[in-house]
Amino acid sequence: MLLTIDIGTSSFKSAVWDYDGNRLSFASVPLSITKSGGEMHETDPAIWLRAFEECCKKFFNLPQVQAIIISGNGPSLVPVTGKPSIKNNRLCAPAGNARLWLDRRAVKYSDEVSDLMGGFVDSGFFLPKILSIKNDENDLYNKTRCFLGCPEYLAYALTGEARTVFPSQGFDRWFWTLNILEKLKLDKEKFPGFISPGDQFGEIIPQTAERFGFNKNIPVVSGGPDFFASIIGAGITKPSHACDRTGSSEGINLCTQKKINDKRLMSYGHPVKPYWNLSGIISTTGKAIEWCRDIFGISGYDDFFSLAKESPPGSGGLIFNPYLTGERAPVWDPSVRGLWRGISLSSGRSEFANSVLEGIGFAVKDVIAAMEESGAASDQLRVTGGLAGTETLNQIKADISGREILQPVHKEAELLGLAIIGACFKNRFSSYEEAISKMVRIEKHFEPNAKHAGLYDEMFREYRKFRHTVQV
Repeated sequence: MLLTIDIGTSSFKSAVWDYDGNRLSFASVPLSITKSGGEMHETDPAIWLRAFEECCKKFFNLPQVQAIIISGNGPSLVPVTGKPSIKNNRLCAPAGNARLWLDRRAVKYSDEVSDLMGGFVDSGFFLPKILSIKNDENDLYNKTRCFLGCPEYLAYALTGEARTVFPSQGFDRWFWTLNILEKLKLDKEKFPGFISPGDQFGEIIPQTAERFGFNKNIPVVSGGPDFFASIIGAGITKPSHACDRTGSSEGINLCTQKKINDKRLMSYGHPVKPYWNLSGIISTTGKAIEWCRDIFGISGYDDFFSLAKESPPGSGGLIFNPYLTGERAPVWDPSVRGLWRGISLSSGRSEFANSVLEGIGFAVKDVIAAMEESGAASDQLRVTGGLAGTETLNQIKADISGREILQPVHKEAELLGLAIIGACFKNRFSSYEEAISKMVRIEKHFEPNAKHAGLYDEMFREYRKFRHTVQV
């Protein structure tokens, strides 16, 4: 059996799997942001350790687990200040607050890093954040033993081994070399060595294994960042196949034959060699739904989607740009802000709710359009993550994008992808492709409604026209 863990922004999810792709147990713990305001978005990384403890309590089969595979959100940065231990029967690994991927305080250091790396590096990535800590919070910088990503921090707490996961070829701009660290005057000993997805962090500390009921010598394996695991769990193995990773943010990952250079997108090695992955991340999609739901005083997501369904397609002319914390692909502008355009006296609650869902569809199409303009093609989208089972949104995405939407049996593709990585690590399969053919299954298809194509094409042109209208 395999224990898989994915640390999201709003929830900590874990599952136990067999080697046939059957999920035997599942547990989820909600997460919160400790500090949020303006450009600051922090959380105490200890909440991930507490969530791990809570999930372990819900599993009866931990003694049968043969490997633990971990992925998580990013680029979130943890300044680790102490060694891991079990204290008062709790898992501990002292650290300062984690700077989540949403955090944009390091904008003033982004230009310096971008110049050194030879291309734009968003302020949400590691080096600008670390420069910000060094220059603006020097006491914390001096106390920091090492800087780790989100999943690497949990692995460190479990194994005592500090590692940096380098996802794949093509990620050089978002990480570092000794030369870059020297030029930025950063202490190289604070930057752990690199491993790859599928590599072992180490073995779980004996005291920790005993505390949670694991056998001794259980390997803890890198599943890479969440997108890497999701690509595998969605079964994306061929050029033109793509997945739409839903959640607080959203990512489109398209398998391509070769590397594509387009400043609006990211291109890096695909989990299945020799292919490449073309990626575009949308900053606030699920967050936009949560935000609008809270404004309307709606307690549940089902009620929000039911309200949206009362609106006709097109939301009465309302167009929503979901740039609530700036935007990444394809805009890459931290100063741009959200926009509702076309408000009239006929705009009601249902139109506003539906326009948020359509705005997410337009944001997805915006990334797909950039991919097409760069020479890549997609013929389908496999949805994964927290919103993957929302049929209303899936149909809107199909209608707006003009692509078939495929809904998998296991919506949490990160967890299934981690199980596939773990199965290959344990030599149960010879390749990701072989494991995917056995473990990934599709349950529903959503075809584009042709009668809505003209309306949505016109609205998409308006959506793109006003992308940079509101800035701070």
